[in-house]
Parts: sequence; C-alpha cells; structure tokens
Amino acid sequence: MAVTAALVKELREKTGAGMMDCKKALNETDGDMEAAVDWLRTKGLAAAAKKSGRVAAEGLVGVVVDGTKGAVAEVNAETDFVARNDGFQAFAETVTALVLSNGANVEALKDIAYPGTGRTVGEQLTHNIATIGENMSIRRAVALSVGDGVVVPYVHNAVRPGLGKIGVLVALESTGDKAKLADLGKQIAMHIAAAAPQSLSTDDLDQTLVERERSVLVEQARASGKPDNIIEKMVEGRVRKFYQEVVLLEQAFVIDGETPVKKVVEAAAKDVGAPVTLKAFARLQLGEGIEKEQTDFAAEVAALTG
Repeated sequence: MAVTAALVKELREKTGAGMMDCKKALNETDGDMEAAVDWLRTKGLAAAAKKSGRVAAEGLVGVVVDGTKGAVAEVNAETDFVARNDGFQAFAETVTALVLSNGANVEALKDIAYPGTGRTVGEQLTHNIATIGENMSIRRAVALSVGDGVVVPYVHNAVRPGLGKIGVLVALESTGDKAKLADLGKQIAMHIAAAAPQSLSTDDLDQTLVERERSVLVEQARASGKPDNIIEKMVEGRVRKFYQEVVLLEQAFVIDGETPVKKVVEAAAKDVGAPVTLKAFARLQLGEGIEKEQTDFAAEVAALTG
C-alpha cells in the first residue's frame, strides 16, 4: 500500500510521534495504520513523542579523557531525581565515551550503535524516555585533542567520577614534563569552572558581542559630556576591562586574583621545561541557556480548589 502524506498526518495525530518516524512506521507495516501504531509503541516512539515538548534542564555533564583526547557532553532530563538514577548516569557516561571516539556532532552520534543493545544511540535515548517516563536529550558535546601535551578534565559538583553539574576540558600543548603540565591544566580548569570565560582569546570572542558592548560603553561615556577624544580613551579602557572579564587569557587567575592567565601559561614554561600553549578549552554547565518553566504550586492548588 502506498504511504501518502495523509496517512502520515493521521498517524502523527494518533500517536504524537515525529513525521519521519510515522513515515518509517507506515513503510515498515505496508501502510497498515494499526500495525504502524503498534510499531511506534514497540519502539517507544509514541510515548517519547508525548514527552518531547517538556523542558529537560536537569541531568548531568560527563567528562572523559584518554591520552591526548578528551570529550565533554551534556545529557538532560526533566528532574534531578532521574539524574541520580544509576541507569541515567550509565547512559551519560556511555554517550560521553562515544563522543570521545566518534566526535562531537550530536545528530551523527544518534546514528551510532549503542553498546550491548542492538539499538542506535538515538533509539536508546527514545527507549530511556519511554522506560523512565521523562523527556531527555543529548544536548551538546565538545571534543578536544592535542598533538603533544595533555588534555585535562575537571568536574564541579561531581556525583561520581566524570559526572557532575559543570564539566571542563583544558588542552595544553607542550613537549615538557607531562605531570607538571597536568597540574597546570587542573588549576586552569578550576579557574574556568569558576570564571566562566566566553572565549580563549580576544580574537575568538564573538565580535557582535564586542560591538554591542562598545555601543553601550560609548553611550555611557557620552552622557558624561566629555570631548570625543576623551570619550574614545574611556571606551577603549572599558573594552579592555570587558576583555578581562570574559576572555580566558585576559582574566585574572583565580589562584592569586591578579596575574592574567596568559602570563601564568608563559611562566609555566620554566617549570615544565618547554614552551606551553593553551590551545583550547571547553566548559559545559548543566542547563545553561535553557529557560526553565517556573511554577507556583500554591497558585495551582488554589486554582484547582476554585
């Protein structure tokens, strides 16, 4: 039987599953509507679809390092209760390990085989949603590597090794002493967790963000009534201060509160025995940027009781 757009639409309305999943279900069942519904239920897709609109801002950030490679991934659920579940934690660990070996493209990751299940990562995610009863997602991931040096992990608020609320990776390149390099990387990683830099260098910083900040600073300076040449100097000074707040290499190192991170890295060459380059970093904070639904339980109760 030919699978038409009308059939796909009808199945979608019946189950709440995604359009492509509905099309696949109908193809697999030769257009039999009821069989397609059962096919979706078997795969857990119908149940998962009903939960897909719910906000998943809790969960865990996983971090893993193997030699000169590291990965960090954010896996979300709706509640912290689920994030404490052993099964969810094992899933977050496995996903992070798969990022390490396969790269940080989340959509491509979903097509990779999930170990020991006969499912893909995407199918395992759907299975978990149907089994646990909460919306979940693999939100984002980053992979870093160096040719010669170290990639150092750090997890803040760890619930178990490699899993927590903030995950950081620091990639340092150097031919010097790797143990001392790792110690430096750990300090920088802790700094990153606390200071939340937005870029590695001023060149990497989003220029739209810089121009927006500059525009605000110009207007503030003009309000002072000073001449244009003074305003220009005021703005440049404030832009430098802005860089010191958001750019990792310009930030004051949290260990002493005054030395710029770039100077700390330069000075480390003497201790490590070779020049050191801070090549890259990654910092993922759980739920960052997700707008959580705010509920007023007392108001809900009042509304229900009339």
